[in-house]
Amino acid sequence: MTSSPDTKQDKSYIDKLALILINSNRQQLVARSYDRTVFYTPGGKREAGESDQEALRRECIEELSVDLLTSTKTPATIQSCGTFEAQAYGKSEGTKVRLTCFRVTPRVAELELERLVKASEEVEELKWIDSSFDREKLTLTGRMILDDLKRKGLID
Repeated sequence: MTSSPDTKQDKSYIDKLALILINSNRQQLVARSYDRTVFYTPGGKREAGESDQEALRRECIEELSVDLLTSTKTPATIQSCGTFEAQAYGKSEGTKVRLTCFRVTPRVAELELERLVKASEEVEELKWIDSSFDREKLTLTGRMILDDLKRKGLID
């Protein structure tokens, strides 16, 4: 079924979920895929029938080798912490990504994850960054998130 021009949206959006993980040194976790030069906030797309939390948990198992709710000794929850939109990295001009971000709470559970995350086979590199990180090595949404975390006093 095709839609008429009147009902078609003006912009294309890629809808993704992301985990903002902050370590004990007040740095944010970012990841880089093979054959890419930029880092992104770990996460991905929902599969059919998944809630945001289910999708984020699955993506973190796939990318970071941890289950956000069962890998920590401290009982954890997943809390929404903002949405960011920008030009999608590597996509045609006008294609936007909408990144809905989440954090693990309480803070003690988030800190436990710091020691547990490791790059899976689909991730070439994980890095902990602060606001001095080279912005050219981040996606546009990554830059927005970094600025937001710095503004909120969550990272150095």
